[in-house]
Amino acid sequence: MREPPKANMRLTLAIAVLTLALDQASKLAMVDFVLAPPRMIEVLPFFNLVLVFNKGVSFGVFNGDGAWQAWVLSALAVSICIGLLVWQWRHPEGHKALAIGLIVGGAIGNVVDRLRLGAVIDFLDLHVAGWHWPAFNVADSAITLGVLVIICAELLSKRSSQDTRSGEGGVE
Repeated sequence: MREPPKANMRLTLAIAVLTLALDQASKLAMVDFVLAPPRMIEVLPFFNLVLVFNKGVSFGVFNGDGAWQAWVLSALAVSICIGLLVWQWRHPEGHKALAIGLIVGGAIGNVVDRLRLGAVIDFLDLHVAGWHWPAFNVADSAITLGVLVIICAELLSKRSSQDTRSGEGGVE
């Protein structure tokens, strides 16, 4: 059953704004209070707080010095956000409201950093046996969670659809 587009869009936008606010507040706290002057804080044996200014995209890919990169990556992120919001408006399923809100809020949080600082502030550092996952932030976590929700929901939807079709007209 399709849900009203306006209600789900309000939910999507509310989640996006909340995600954006949490992302920006966490970055402000890390830069101004916790990690000033820049340092590393060991929180757990596998988790540190660090301060990294990432000019590239995920895992530091395209981490060059060109100022144009911030504008191009920001324009790309905003374009993707617009596409996701249009998708949500046209297909207003409940799980997508959550997922797209997380993705849009996280993406806009990173766009704010890029346009304001020319780089994204990353501060979460997971590691094991000397191997470190690239530093990330609340926005990155929200984007990843949103993408996982969409993938899982789509896979479950396809499976449910196949189960329904295989049960129709079958021999009992």
